[in-house]
Amino acid sequence: MHEIILASTSNARKTLLETIKLPFSTAAPTIDELHYRNKTPSGLAIELAQAKAKSLSSHYPNHLIIGSDQVAMLNNQQLTKPGSIINNIAQLKLCANQEVKFYTSVSVLNTASGKQRTELDLTTVQFKALTNKHIEQYVKVEPSIHCAGGFQMEKRGIGLFKRIETEDPSALIGLPLIKLISILEHFNVNIFSP
Repeated sequence: MHEIILASTSNARKTLLETIKLPFSTAAPTIDELHYRNKTPSGLAIELAQAKAKSLSSHYPNHLIIGSDQVAMLNNQQLTKPGSIINNIAQLKLCANQEVKFYTSVSVLNTASGKQRTELDLTTVQFKALTNKHIEQYVKVEPSIHCAGGFQMEKRGIGLFKRIETEDPSALIGLPLIKLISILEHFNVNIFSP
């Protein structure tokens, strides 16, 4: 079996991948995300996930490299990682009582064969009609300045939502495990092997 590399420095993705009990290592992908400007959110998410996996291929010649990326859209506006408390509050105010779409891709590159498989999940989140006080309280107890959308769904951020529509609940956290497991099975990786 090939060794698995997660091309990510995200603690959330690492924690998700740990749940399926496969041994893996992590490495920071070597891409500049600002150079990617696909015309569609789904295309951008796919392109970035593939590029992250490919960026490590020369360092890991006989591995399965997992790349993942997420693009969040509020109407026609792309939401980003807020980067500051002020931006975190402002972004959540925009999302209040709105529907936000999260395009989360996962791509696995088999560096021995050069074959790469990619899947995309679309998750739609309906935010509650949040008050400014509610948003400020949330950001105070759980600042999420490094998370797309400015919340942590796996923690108290779940309290910001009215409804989530998805095929894969792990996708919103940043790594669609159902789709990832399907890709790994294609590469003869069985998560149920002892």
